[in-house]
Amino acid sequence: QVQLVDSGGGLVQAGGSLRLSCQASGRGFSSYAVGWFRQAPGKERELVAAISWSGADTYYTDLVKGRFTISRDNAKKTGYLQMNSLKPEDTSVYYCAGDRVGWPIRTTQSDYDTWGQGTQVTVSS
Repeated sequence: QVQLVDSGGGLVQAGGSLRLSCQASGRGFSSYAVGWFRQAPGKERELVAAISWSGADTYYTDLVKGRFTISRDNAKKTGYLQMNSLKPEDTSVYYCAGDRVGWPIRTTQSDYDTWGQGTQVTVSS
């Protein structure tokens, strides 16, 4: 079983950047797809980006295309979400999640088996 710990959130001004990290422990991370979800107060949790087990395939919601980049380093058991040109509407708690079905990328929250604890991202205007 894979366990995930996400980190890297913080307070940033609009237009700024943050890089989130998702550190895995346990066995099997390299076969998992990794997704980054976010949830703002009063809103549903939504998938922001996902990456297949190999890193060959990625998915982005239209809201972040061209601004966010998802990546992974299987040797380090770590996933990343580079967030550039941040907007106030990106303010949310961000969660990394692992899907033991490493490919194809799945976009439904219930498909993800293991979750990080969440990291707060706040973008000020």
